[in-house]
Amino acid sequence: METTPPRPGDLAAALPELPLFPLPQTVLFPGALLPLHIFEPRYRALVRDALETHRILSVVLITDTRAVDAHGHPAIAGVAGAGEIVDHAELPGGRYNIVLRGRARVRLAERPFVPPYRTAAATVLEDEPGEVSAQDHAALISTAASFASLVRERDSGFELRLPRDAATSLVVDLCAHHLILDARERQAVLETLDVVARVRRVTEALALQQLALASATRDVN
Repeated sequence: METTPPRPGDLAAALPELPLFPLPQTVLFPGALLPLHIFEPRYRALVRDALETHRILSVVLITDTRAVDAHGHPAIAGVAGAGEIVDHAELPGGRYNIVLRGRARVRLAERPFVPPYRTAAATVLEDEPGEVSAQDHAALISTAASFASLVRERDSGFELRLPRDAATSLVVDLCAHHLILDARERQAVLETLDVVARVRRVTEALALQQLALASATRDVN
C-alpha cells in the first residue's frame, strides 16, 4: 500500500524526523522570515528533500564549535525554531536561496546520524498561559521603536515592521528576532515559554542595548 506523501507545510509530518540546519549566531522565531543561502552539499540535499516533502526544517543554534561528537558535529541547542520554506530559487551548481518562515518552537531529541545531515525527533513547545499587561506591552513597543530608531540612524535601509493587532507573543518574537544583537540572548528568549517573562526580558535587553549604543556614540564623539 502506497503512503501518501506529506503536504507542503505539514509540520506534524516533519516532527518525527526533523531535518536540522545548525548555524552559528542564528535563531529562528515563530512568525519571523529568515533568508538563507545554501551552498554546502549536505544542506543542498536537506533542502532538496524538504522541497520534495513537507518543506519544513529546523534552524538550530550552534552552542559550542569546539565540542564535537564522533562525526565532527558541533554541539547544538536543545530548543530551536522549526520553519517552512515559503520561497526558494535554485541556483547554478545545485545551490539554493531560500526564505524560511518560523512556524514553531520545538524541543529536539537528536536521532542517530544518517548522512548527509542531522535530524531530530521534535516536540512543539506551546506558550505558557498568562496575560501580558497593557503597560508591559506598551513598554515593549516603545523600547523596540527607540532602539530601531537608533539602528536606522546608522543604517537608513533598516525598518522594523510589526503587524497591527498581532498577539503580543508574535510581537515580542519579532522584536527579539530583528533587534536583539547577542545570539545567546536570542536563544534564551526562544526558550522562554512564559510570554509575560519573555516580554519583560526582551524589553530589558533592548533597553540595555540602547544604553550601550548611546554610550558608545558619546565615546566616539
